Amino acid sequence: MLANLKSFSSFSVNNINKAKEFYGKTLGLNVSEVSGMTGLLNIQTSGNEVMIYEKPDHEPAAFTVLNFRIKNIENKVDELTKAGIQFEQYDQPEIKTNTKGISSGGGVKIAWFKDPSGNILSIVEEQ
Repeated sequence: MLANLKSFSSFSVNNINKAKEFYGKTLGLNVSEVSGMTGLLNIQTSGNEVMIYEKPDHEPAAFTVLNFRIKNIENKVDELTKAGIQFEQYDQPEIKTNTKGISSGGGVKIAWFKDPSGNILSIVEEQ
């Protein structure tokens, strides 16, 4: 019923201006305001669309809301760290990260970080 329809994901933030700065300038994504709509941003990545909306009572999700596939996680972590991104540190039975914030459990290399509203994002190294 929905298989042939275009889709997009969305999540909330507590400050749309900080989100625009973070996603556009810090992460270097293509960010635009949604025409005629206040408090809405559209992020266009390679073939995907994400809508970000301001929500006054925003509470960040306890899970990853946006993942980016990359070629070399070590280099990308270094690059993002230089841009001011702080990677999450986990020392749990199911998730452990190294000093850079990279987990390689289960054969997948992944590193998590948060946006200014506390939403969890990740970079995942392609196999």
